[in-house]
Formats: sequence, structure tokens, C-alpha cells
Amino acid sequence: MKNLNICIDIDGTITDPYFWLDIANKYFNKNVTIDKVTEYKVDIVMGVTRDDYYDFYDKNKFKMHNDNVSLRENAKEVIEELIKLNNIYFVTARDKDLKLLTYSYLNNNGIPYDDIFVLGTHYKVDMARKLKCDIFIEDSYENALQLSENGFKVLLIDTNYNRKPLNKNIVRVLNWNEIYELIKETLLCSKAI
Repeated sequence: MKNLNICIDIDGTITDPYFWLDIANKYFNKNVTIDKVTEYKVDIVMGVTRDDYYDFYDKNKFKMHNDNVSLRENAKEVIEELIKLNNIYFVTARDKDLKLLTYSYLNNNGIPYDDIFVLGTHYKVDMARKLKCDIFIEDSYENALQLSENGFKVLLIDTNYNRKPLNKNIVRVLNWNEIYELIKETLLCSKAI
């Protein structure tokens, strides 16, 4: 029997959080730099309407979510260690038509998992409940708040766009090595009880 049910977001959490920036800059004819990405919503960052963003995303989502998007440093290695003692579930807001591409991305990058859930929505609370999630690893501030307000422990991996006040169920982490140490500590504490 495995110890924890760990839910992990994909885009910005295991991947480079600014993977979309070059494509968006080119599409909207902008020159936004990483330090200016202080909001999660691409339309706000790019200074365009929500409809313009949706049009951009529909035209570019397969290109943006391809196998070449780089992983965050040590994400793969930490997940390889975590899955030895825990269940790993990827829970992503990606559009449902990206399901096969999502499986391909994880498999081609050698990322182990127990299951993948491509929700097509940013609302992850119901899936977290269904999976009996113990820890959710996320990059979206809004998702982290929503999950934490529903009783889930969240590790919020640091980005320029999520540096806002946290509540007691959210812990900011700077990298995947820190995630590993916190989960190891959680396991040690739970065994001591």
C-alpha cells in the first residue's frame, strides 16, 4: 500500500512556467519578458481581450503543449522517487482534446504516474476529492486557493505570477528538491503518529 495520494498539475508545475511566452509574443506582436509575467492569465499579461486569447489558444494549443516543452529542474527525478512510496496523479486543466498529447508528453519525457486526468476546466476540487488527495502540487494561485479553501494541502511552486498572500493550507516552494524534502518530512511525521 502506498503512503500518500499526490496530485500534480502539469503546465508551469512540472514544465517551464513561461513555456507559452515566445509563442504568445510572436502571435500578438509583443515583447513581454518573463519578469513582466506577474499575472496567471495570458490575456492580462499580453494586454489583449479574453476573446483574443481564446482565439490564440485554439490556434496554438497543440504547438504550445508539445513534447519539446522543457521540464523544471529535478521534476522528473523527484517524481521518480515519490512514486516509489506514493500514488502520483496528474490533474490538469488542459482542454480535453489535449488528452493524447498529455499522455505523449509525460511518456516521452519518462515521467512516471499512476493516472492522468485532463479536466478541461480549472476547477480541480472534485477530482482532488475523488482521488483522496493528500497533497496537491500547483502553480496557479487561484487553483491553490480554491483547493486549500476546500481542505487540501497545497504546495505552490514559485513563479512571478503567483506571489500573493497564502493561507494556512498553502506552502510556497521554490523548486522540486524542496517539494521532495517537504513530502519526505510529511511521511516521517505521519509514521511517528
